[in-house]
Amino acid sequence: MKLYYVPTACSLSPHIVLRECGLQFELEMVDLQKKQTASGENYFNINPKGYVPALELQNGEILTEGAAIVQYLADLAPQTKLAPPSNTLERYRLQEWLNFVSTEIHKTLGAFFNPKLAPETKEYLTGLLKKRLDLIENHLKVNSFLLGNNFTVVDAYLFTVLRWTSGFKISLEPWPSVVKYMQAIEARPAVKAALEAEKTKA
Repeated sequence: MKLYYVPTACSLSPHIVLRECGLQFELEMVDLQKKQTASGENYFNINPKGYVPALELQNGEILTEGAAIVQYLADLAPQTKLAPPSNTLERYRLQEWLNFVSTEIHKTLGAFFNPKLAPETKEYLTGLLKKRLDLIENHLKVNSFLLGNNFTVVDAYLFTVLRWTSGFKISLEPWPSVVKYMQAIEARPAVKAALEAEKTKA
């Protein structure tokens, strides 16, 4: 398998999951400005959507969208328990959280990458993000991870997008349970390895 990625972008989430699963894979960096891969290929030929992540499967097919990719990977290594079994309520709880992180956290923070973001829009989005962080904080006061006491793929996703807050000068200090959660995830060997690999290849 090959993961097409941009350092510290949302593609970090499946990168972490690949390492948590112990799967064999290659990394290929993408220049999103030029829409070109490190090997010189037109990225639109790989993923017509033009963004990362994209995962090239062993049969040559391309799978896109982070929430789908991480579940696919977790199902390849069920012994890791990175995702509950299919057709269980717990699996739907995972999907519930994946949707929440995608629509309420990822999309909100992602807007801050726009250099033309109007101050009033930024203020509105910051307020929205704080409400979402309040919800997560309350959940993490009684849970080590989003699905309880077990690290799953959605934790890799939330960790990835919340790392962006430092670049936007948004402190997580008002949410101590979130800070503790982020520190616990960053200490995981697979997470350290993924961060180091992306730093090295960037």
